[in-house]
Amino acid sequence: MRPAGAQPEITIREFIEQAPEKLELRTLAGRRGLDDRRITIARIQKLGLALAGFTHYIHPGRVQIVGQSEIWYLGQLSPDQRREAIARLELGRIACVLVTKGLEPPAEFIIAAEQAGLPLLQTPLVSSTAIQLVTDFLQAALAPREVRHGVLLDVYGLGVLLEGPSGVGKSECALDLIARGHRLVSDDSVEVRRTGPERLIGCAPKLLREHMEIRGLGIINIRDLFGVSAISGPKEVDLVIRLERWNEACEVDRLGVDARTTEILGVNIPLVILPVSPGRTLSILVETAVRIHLLRERGYNAAQRFVRRHAELVREADGGDEQAGE
Repeated sequence: MRPAGAQPEITIREFIEQAPEKLELRTLAGRRGLDDRRITIARIQKLGLALAGFTHYIHPGRVQIVGQSEIWYLGQLSPDQRREAIARLELGRIACVLVTKGLEPPAEFIIAAEQAGLPLLQTPLVSSTAIQLVTDFLQAALAPREVRHGVLLDVYGLGVLLEGPSGVGKSECALDLIARGHRLVSDDSVEVRRTGPERLIGCAPKLLREHMEIRGLGIINIRDLFGVSAISGPKEVDLVIRLERWNEACEVDRLGVDARTTEILGVNIPLVILPVSPGRTLSILVETAVRIHLLRERGYNAAQRFVRRHAELVREADGGDEQAGE
């Protein structure tokens, strides 16, 4: 629909092709605008006020809804009044118009839309149902997104994104985790969308779904090798684990007292850095990192308890030395 990082938008043709089938969208007029007109805002708008003369309420980039009340209002006008009301809409500023409940718009509206190249669509659904479906679809389609180089897995119910330089062993580690019962979301490229203020959803590009590339083995299909239970659909990104070569890792936390985060699309996600070296079983380390994260989410931090216990022992030892000195 658009390159990663670009201004969120979707053409009217893409909207028609990708919107839920339940909408049963039909194009009544304005087909030449299907590729030129774009939706940039997920919220819809009703044209009632604008038809009544308050045209400054029209927001470009939104789907404009025409329901039974708008059709009834236009029906009360004479043909000349209808043409005047429609002309005031400045049809060039509107992305598209969706007529609900299978209603037929006046002929003047169809003619004006055709002349302006304004896509005029129709759905058999009532306005409330159509608005909900369109809004839900556009919120997902227009969500800010970017493509991350890494592997996204479902580990113990958490979405775990493995990142690191090429050749560090991300895919091999992921394959080992899949063999241990965890599930693959995407290998190599992960499409991440921000669907809420603090919520990121990761999924696989269509071409890469269910596949992995393993050096020496080539492209493999995880569903064929491990069964349908080894594959997961889109998953919320809960934790990022960055694999770094041992001699290049410069931010390793020896105690694990302080929590780290990394920013993706403006959302801070917990981060763990794991140095990679021969002999380290990465899959077990990843599982352990996820378990530690789950415990911390429940308020338990072993490293902090250890530090507190150490401080208590130091205070006790200092107290014993003071008493001995007296």
